[in-house]
Amino acid sequence: MDELPDHLVWDILRKLQKTRDRNSASLSCKRLCSLDNEQRHSLRIGCGLVPAKEALASLCTRFPNLSRVEIIYSGWMSKLGKQLDDNGLLVLTANCHSLTELTLSYCTFITDVGLRYLSSCSKLSSMRLNFTPRITGCGILSLAIGCKKLTSLHLIRCLNVTSVEWLEYLGKLENLEELCIKNCRAIGEGDLMKLGRSWRKIRSLQFEVDANYRYMKVYDRLSVDKWQKQLVPCENLVELSLANCIINPGRGLACILSRCKNLEKLHLDMCVGVRDSDIVGLVQRAKHHLRSISLRVPSDFTLPLLNNITLRLTDESLRAIAQNSSKLESFKISFSDGELPSLFSFTLDGIITLIQSCPIRELTLDHVCSFSDTGMEALCSAQNLEMLELVQCQEVGDEGLILVSQFPRLTGLKLVKCLGISDEGLRPLVGSHKLDLIVVEDCPQVSERGVHGAARSVSFRQDLSWMF
Repeated sequence: MDELPDHLVWDILRKLQKTRDRNSASLSCKRLCSLDNEQRHSLRIGCGLVPAKEALASLCTRFPNLSRVEIIYSGWMSKLGKQLDDNGLLVLTANCHSLTELTLSYCTFITDVGLRYLSSCSKLSSMRLNFTPRITGCGILSLAIGCKKLTSLHLIRCLNVTSVEWLEYLGKLENLEELCIKNCRAIGEGDLMKLGRSWRKIRSLQFEVDANYRYMKVYDRLSVDKWQKQLVPCENLVELSLANCIINPGRGLACILSRCKNLEKLHLDMCVGVRDSDIVGLVQRAKHHLRSISLRVPSDFTLPLLNNITLRLTDESLRAIAQNSSKLESFKISFSDGELPSLFSFTLDGIITLIQSCPIRELTLDHVCSFSDTGMEALCSAQNLEMLELVQCQEVGDEGLILVSQFPRLTGLKLVKCLGISDEGLRPLVGSHKLDLIVVEDCPQVSERGVHGAARSVSFRQDLSWMF
């Protein structure tokens, strides 16, 4: 090893992807250890870091070129030792001069003071905060002011972030490209408008409202939403994910849907107020780019508010997707409650029209009571379908499942909580070598013996507690 040129040794270390393999290699000789220390760019630490501050200082000295650090305290208990606190972040900023990405998860002892220390990291471009209850909007503002190169920000369950001045400041900088806000109760849909000119650069937006908080306080106020109409320049948005949001016609988030001409991925999860016209406008504008659509919609009786037919997605949306999404590869429909199925939303004809018109490779149907053996027969003509997932589609029986062997390119099948299928439906697949993967979970009439040999890789699980 001593005679090998440095670049060859670096190539060897670069091929070792797992941390434990690199650690083992670095113990074999001093030269490997030294080069590995120089080349190590990422570090993940957590409950095993004791004493936290001193251990972190030692690691930063050993690995001087760290650019990505994850500090995760999931599952932490007091008997595991003290967590890293604000002083630990001071150590990090003083020693990691190449830091560009930082994740703080379940760090309950870090406050705004620690984020102010991080503001001196001039190269920091990505920040992820997951359940950091002591951090407020003031801390995030100080981070935004100090880290001018910040392009990616994730806030998940940051319950004390109540002010949004940091959103306005990031909007003025016009550097933000990726924004994720999930279950931060004090941040609402209207606050996103404060991003202003920064919308021009944002490529990925994930926004999720706390479901329980939303259901209790906002659904009954949909009709009195007072958002003013705004023009949102979001033409560069590539990925949009909204969950438990209010979509008010012509305002707020509805403006985003109508202007995403470069959108590739769309995920709408229990978004109240989405209309057919919103989906039609979106797919017509982004028809050359859309590759993935996921829709999770309320069932008929989940929200009485949706008895208004104009607020319900129907086959009109599916037909628009079929006519305009020539590159659509992944499609998912999910209803929120299988016990109260939707009878007036998507029909079998609408689903079949979409499947036959788009080059769907991955199809997921969750709680879709309209999909039956007739739908399975239609999938026999789906020339691009490679992966099919059915979750609680109780109208699909063995007659439909038998047809899977006739699907032209199908290589993967997942069945979850389907009451109508049994070992008999899987029999044609056994020994056929058609499927690379089959997953069967919690289907009461399917046995482990019945699924054996149905694919090259088989996963079987049965927990029937969901039925009782």
